[in-house]
Amino acid sequence: MKLASLAATCLALALGAAPALADTAYPSKAVTIVVPFSAGGTADIIARMAAEHLQKKLGQPFVVENIGGGGGVAGVEKVVKAAPDGYTLALASTSNLSVHPTLYGAKFPYQTLRDLKPISQVSVVPNILVINPDKIPARNVPDLIAYLKANPDKVSFGSSGTGTTQHLAGELFMQRTGTKMVHIPYKGSSAMLPDLLSGTVELSFDNVPLLLPHVKSGKLIALAVATPDRQDFDKNLPTVAETVPGFEATAWHGFLAPAKTPDAITDKLSTEIQAFMKQPETIKKMQELGMTPMATTPAEFTDLIKSMTVQWKDVIEKGNIKPN
Repeated sequence: MKLASLAATCLALALGAAPALADTAYPSKAVTIVVPFSAGGTADIIARMAAEHLQKKLGQPFVVENIGGGGGVAGVEKVVKAAPDGYTLALASTSNLSVHPTLYGAKFPYQTLRDLKPISQVSVVPNILVINPDKIPARNVPDLIAYLKANPDKVSFGSSGTGTTQHLAGELFMQRTGTKMVHIPYKGSSAMLPDLLSGTVELSFDNVPLLLPHVKSGKLIALAVATPDRQDFDKNLPTVAETVPGFEATAWHGFLAPAKTPDAITDKLSTEIQAFMKQPETIKKMQELGMTPMATTPAEFTDLIKSMTVQWKDVIEKGNIKPN
């Protein structure tokens, strides 16, 4: 009887320790980070920086896989359908997580917080409001609003595509200011930029890394940044919110896993990712790229996705925006 009791106790202890052993064993093989965009872009750069750190800290390869197409849908969908074991992760963006599920409706192949598990937000990429100075006389946001009200539907703004933060920033601006512009969508910011520089489109909200060199050259004029606070790259550049209270239209990136991935794995990844994003060399590199580094918990990242989904859903519905 004593032997049987001892055996049962040992078995119970062994079973109780199993989750902890599984946690310490992760990862035991290569981990894939899916970036739902082509190589060389902002998301790709962040993913490769983080992958290098995770590989060093956790002792297994972290391999970045770029899956472009469909505005990022194909890449995120691959992660949604992957085994929830921590070996397939996504580094996705605002549009993938807080815009597309609303824009495309019930037939969309995933719903973010139903099908994915947030790990950590890692960046904010500020959008700035720029104008072609040969086409628009305004040199600040109040004057731009006055000019647009005097010229309804005579100014066009370019974006990297329908449903992107660049597009929705312009829609939000019109809704908050009572102005009217014509939206011209492109297949990416790089396709839009030549027309902005030539004056084919007069205005844009786009990412700092893309536009800042042309602002510095004088070909474009930056009127404001679309973040809640002024940014380190130019503390003299006001925010749109200083004229239009509450205005915010930024892009951001974060890591996610399939929905049923165990907490022990996602918490472990989040802890390492947060530590990496707080390193001075990481912060410096991110700032050089025109990004603000972030290091949030899974709960904080979940709250961001929820709040941004509500914001952009409101903009989409008020603007009667339909996908291409």
